[in-house]
Amino acid sequence: MLQQLNDFVSLVYPETCCACKSLLADGERHLCIYCIHGLPKTDFFRYKENQLSRIFWGRMRLETGTSLLYFQKGGKVQRVIHQFKYKGNTDLGFYLGTMLGLSLQHAELYADLDLIVPVPLHPARESKRGFNQSRVISDGISHVLSIPCPGNLLVRREYTSTQTKKSRFRRWENVSAVFDIPDAGVIEGKNILLVDDVVTTGSTLEACGQRLLEIPGTKLWIATLAITA
Repeated sequence: MLQQLNDFVSLVYPETCCACKSLLADGERHLCIYCIHGLPKTDFFRYKENQLSRIFWGRMRLETGTSLLYFQKGGKVQRVIHQFKYKGNTDLGFYLGTMLGLSLQHAELYADLDLIVPVPLHPARESKRGFNQSRVISDGISHVLSIPCPGNLLVRREYTSTQTKKSRFRRWENVSAVFDIPDAGVIEGKNILLVDDVVTTGSTLEACGQRLLEIPGTKLWIATLAITA
């Protein structure tokens, strides 16, 4: 009966690819096979020094970092992330997180991770959106890598204005003192993967990372869904 209902819903409301809007075939989820293979993937996970890790040279003590995709304005990656982040498609976000996790699954540079920490939203912003996009991505990574992603290891105490149109300095100024760690003992001595959706100037990731690195013995890696090309 349930399968019949699902078949009827699929007939009336067929699922389409979040990138190209073509109908999905049986077995496809969220993205068609052509878009999956055509997405502009990076191979940063293979190299300690790459476009993302270079963003933080001289700014933060980072082991290395990776992004799954290149982000271009008006491109497929923007459309996919928009569907997830602003249209509330958290299933898509989790799926993208698993794709990111799979890219790290056998990557030697990421073999010793202990914890996954998403970049937090302020509770008021998370309540308005209904979810934290970085948390959803982190859950997808955690599902693949079997690395714990406990809640509220890093929290945002102050509500800051949007980062979208700010310069690099203004972005840093906007977030430099707003993050806190309620229980430092959980993080002490851990290898931490800090996760966000898209990295542009890296200001938010830097502010989060610097706070985590204040805890004795911590080491820091970064993973994002996308990096601006």
